[in-house]
Amino acid sequence: MIKKANYERRQTMKKILIIEDEKIIRNELKSLLENSGYEVLIIEKFDNVKENIKNMKFDLILMDINLPNKNGEILLKEIRKESNVPIIMVTSRVGEVDEVLSISYGADDYITKPYNPTILLLRIQNIFKRMENNRDDLFYDDIVVNPKKGILEKNGKVLELTKNEMIIFTYLLNNRGRIVNRDDLMTDLWNNNEFINDNALTVNISRLRNKLQDFGLENKIETRKGQGYKLL
Repeated sequence: MIKKANYERRQTMKKILIIEDEKIIRNELKSLLENSGYEVLIIEKFDNVKENIKNMKFDLILMDINLPNKNGEILLKEIRKESNVPIIMVTSRVGEVDEVLSISYGADDYITKPYNPTILLLRIQNIFKRMENNRDDLFYDDIVVNPKKGILEKNGKVLELTKNEMIIFTYLLNNRGRIVNRDDLMTDLWNNNEFINDNALTVNISRLRNKLQDFGLENKIETRKGQGYKLL
């Protein structure tokens, strides 16, 4: 029972990625966050940070502005093109220019060194609270589905769907494992003010399949001849 409880606790722990090149500060942040109940991931090599991030799963990034080989603000801008993960910029600079740039590039918050541990933890908590309050997400295995934004997210990668594609995918997801007939899908589309015919439904299903395949989800929508579709 203890092992199971520990496993379940780890499953619900928020993961925070630290991108900080100063080893002492990186270790201080790691200890602070772990002692506060977070699971911590770190990047120690900065040759190809963006590619390393793509292979990691996390809930928030703490990132220094002054990084080797790449300006943190530029990296922030690049991450924002592919992911909406919360990002807090950490820097020793005191000028307002960096704060303005960071926020304009998509940072969720900004804190200067030497940072107050209590304030940093409160800001992290506030971001997670806002995420929970605004959460309308669904989950497909380890993929986050946000119908309002029309996106699927996994490990920092984002797949954008059209409104029709998202309505279809959401309906299949809510009925996962069950066969959904075409009439039910068309009714749901009509209920969302998307008035499409039978041919248009076929086209949308085909496009959705192709997008899912490119996202690494091949053959996830099964066709049952004369019956409809099933999301595996």
